[in-house]
Parts: sequence; C-alpha cells; structure tokens
Amino acid sequence: MNTLDPRIQRLNLKREANGETQTNSHLVTYEVFHQEKRGKQAVHAGIVHAPTPELALMYAKEQYGRRGKTANLWVVKTSEVYTFSSEDEDVFETVPEKTFRDPAFYKVRDRIEAFKLKNTQA
Repeated sequence: MNTLDPRIQRLNLKREANGETQTNSHLVTYEVFHQEKRGKQAVHAGIVHAPTPELALMYAKEQYGRRGKTANLWVVKTSEVYTFSSEDEDVFETVPEKTFRDPAFYKVRDRIEAFKLKNTQA
C-alpha cells in the first residue's frame, strides 16, 4: 500500500519484498469505544472491520472520531468481548424489597426547594 497519507505512514506497517503492505488475508471485527472527554467513561460507538488493530484504530478515528469531541478511542476484537448469555438474564434481577438502593426511591426534591425558598426569603 503506497500512500502519502501521514496517518497511514505513522503506523509503520511491515512491507513485503514486492513493496505491498503485509496484512492478514481477512478482516477482523473490532468493537469501538469512544471517550468524549478525559475522565468521562468510554461508550460503545460501533464496530469496524480491519486486518490489524492499528488499522482498526485508524478506521475508528475516521468513522467515530471526526465529528464530535474525542479524547480517546479503544478498539477490542469482538471475539475477545465476553458477555452473559440471554438465558442468564435472571442474574440482573433485584429483590423488590430493596428499593431503598435506588436513588429514585427518595423523594426529597420538595424539601430541598422549600429549604431554598425559606433561606432566600430570610
């Protein structure tokens, strides 16, 4: 692959004797995670298909990092992502009597507003 694009040249891909870039014969699927700002969590942005992780990062940058703010991108082979099977969904069920763990259970907004109103009038 002969290119003048500095983004591709920075990858230092190995070249074969005939001058062609050495890549795998097939493309691998990579999951892309996008971080909008340092300190924020990474969010799954989508997938790319690439022969190497380096090219997957370049494709991810072009696909998912061009439009909005981007602090960082991660690519992970789809085959390396582990998940629960759909039969195991009961693992995530919570006991109904433990609603106190949910922040929405506490209705204190009215008290906060009354407190603010009382302090601004004083």
